[in-house]
Amino acid sequence: QGTHTVTSATWVQRELRQRKQSALHHRLCFLAGKGPERGVARPEVLQTLLGTTERVVQEIDSVEYGLTDIQEYYANTGALVAAAKNARRGKKVGCSIIEAYSKSVEPKELEEVLRLEYRSKLLNPKWAQAMVAQGSGGAYEVSTRMTALLGWGGTVGYKDSFAWDQAADTYVLDPDMAAQLRASNPQAFRNVVGRCLEAAGRGIWQPKQDLLDKLKKMYGEMDDELEGVK
Repeated sequence: QGTHTVTSATWVQRELRQRKQSALHHRLCFLAGKGPERGVARPEVLQTLLGTTERVVQEIDSVEYGLTDIQEYYANTGALVAAAKNARRGKKVGCSIIEAYSKSVEPKELEEVLRLEYRSKLLNPKWAQAMVAQGSGGAYEVSTRMTALLGWGGTVGYKDSFAWDQAADTYVLDPDMAAQLRASNPQAFRNVVGRCLEAAGRGIWQPKQDLLDKLKKMYGEMDDELEGVK
């Protein structure tokens, strides 16, 4: 049964990556320029370029919105890395992040930046308390970053068990924090719990069974609450 679970999670993750790659091809396969083929879809050209891509470079020009704050980064940069890796038949594709707003524009590895951002925001107790204190809007911000954590795992295989463990401890298992999130924005809180379950289902996170059971029970309760079932 354990082997089947891992296999299923791997299959689901592969399927989701393929869907993102397909969407990426549809968005980026049109030719630019001034020639007669401008705007013409040439997916074979894009595929050839992806097959020669050894590294993707992403510039960040705002200190306010980083890789973990909005979906555009994992949905585009992450999907591009995954598509290039697929075109190169599984060969490693690097990803460099350049923080243009910083005095030092030395490229950093993607995982290094992700790890730093999650520790400074989502997993930072001061940041967490500040978001919860903002009520519904703050809960939404927490929910958005949990979705991004899952998005990076689904596109580039970012698996930081510490991040998932601490996020679950902070926003779901802490009674006071969970109660505040649940009261201010129940939809956002359900999404936080749901992303934890989805990460476990995809094989991105491996929580203990008792924790998994608790998350499932909590998600079911949130569903009933939002649907008005007593």
